[in-house]
Amino acid sequence: MINELIEAAKAKGASDLHLEPGLPAVYRAGGQLEMQGEPISSEALNALARQIIDKESWSDFLSKGSYDTSMNIQNVRCRINILRTNRGIGFAIRLLSSFQPTVEKLNLHPDINEVIKHSHGLVLFCGPTGSGKSSTMAALIQEINQSKSKHIITIESPIEYQFKMIHSIIRQREVGKDTPSFYQGIIDAMREDPDVLMVGEMREPEVMRETLNAAETGHLVFATIHSGSSGEAIYRLVNAFPAEMQDNVRAQIADCLLAVICQRLVYRSEIDARVPECEILFANFAIKSVIRGGKYSKIEDVLQTGSEEKMWSFQRYREWLNKRGNWYLPKNDAVEKPIELSRNDENLHGEKMMKAESPAKTKISNPGKPAPKAANASKPVAPNKRISESKPDQNEVYKLDEPEDLDSILKMLEKRKDD
Repeated sequence: MINELIEAAKAKGASDLHLEPGLPAVYRAGGQLEMQGEPISSEALNALARQIIDKESWSDFLSKGSYDTSMNIQNVRCRINILRTNRGIGFAIRLLSSFQPTVEKLNLHPDINEVIKHSHGLVLFCGPTGSGKSSTMAALIQEINQSKSKHIITIESPIEYQFKMIHSIIRQREVGKDTPSFYQGIIDAMREDPDVLMVGEMREPEVMRETLNAAETGHLVFATIHSGSSGEAIYRLVNAFPAEMQDNVRAQIADCLLAVICQRLVYRSEIDARVPECEILFANFAIKSVIRGGKYSKIEDVLQTGSEEKMWSFQRYREWLNKRGNWYLPKNDAVEKPIELSRNDENLHGEKMMKAESPAKTKISNPGKPAPKAANASKPVAPNKRISESKPDQNEVYKLDEPEDLDSILKMLEKRKDD
């Protein structure tokens, strides 16, 4: 069952697949949910959960009510969350792109590459669940991998992108399989000579504390935190600690912070895909002073006036997206080139316009021999038109006057041959 559902999701270009007892499969494509197929029974989903969750983890699933894993299904890397609901056991499956993400391939602004020019410090990635934070982190890891010789350790739950080593050594550890927790993974990493550390989640104060310590001790650290803006991300990080520690935490963040990248996914009709819309905050002297003083409301003011230092507010980033003319789509991986979309090729709603293929004459090679019937010959084929009664010119070019299908044209050619 799961193989067929993943194949259907892949064919739709869906990013997510949701399964719930008594309901048809639900696909998220282009940011919209679509329900399709027959209802799936509770027994079928229970059996699927038993198939995915090993015996040792089944008791943990029953006590926690959820289970996270990742696996390859039908050659698609999938991030799977199995959860208990009032209907029974459900699934939330994220289909991950098979390509190796880069800044260009994710249609991110090149200014985001500024963070990998540093050898140490903290970069926070924030945004709601499903906003592409992990993909952006993976893109920057890949940029380092392509250009620098570094030792990179990632601690993830679960592993989403499997990197191929180019210039860097990349060790990926999955929480629950390769290390018992994020906290232990960071402690271990400090004994493993890393240059770059990626922490998939910062939720517990002890994980946040060890992440800050790693950034302070000469490592480049990428970490995620759930928030809707750069200022909120710093506020949440500080307030995860007891009040008596917050002054020291603010000073620690001000000393080691490099940047905060907040993002959300927005649908672009001209390419029929979702792309990141970002807020990029670089920790200059003004930002560090605001953090030390705990005046988080002033972060937005510094962000709005920081364009010369390559900072981006959501509004200015959206304006850049609106002006953009070339996009990269995963389906272009075969040719490794971005598509060029002229602004003149869009209508007022931003939709692609199909350019009419005219001239008024269409050449038909070897008119004495009928061409094989096309698979879709029963459908009208634009811009073919009825052949006029005039004879062809010396170059075997026929004038076309009215719309007609291919069969009629071939019959007319046969008649001319007989005549």
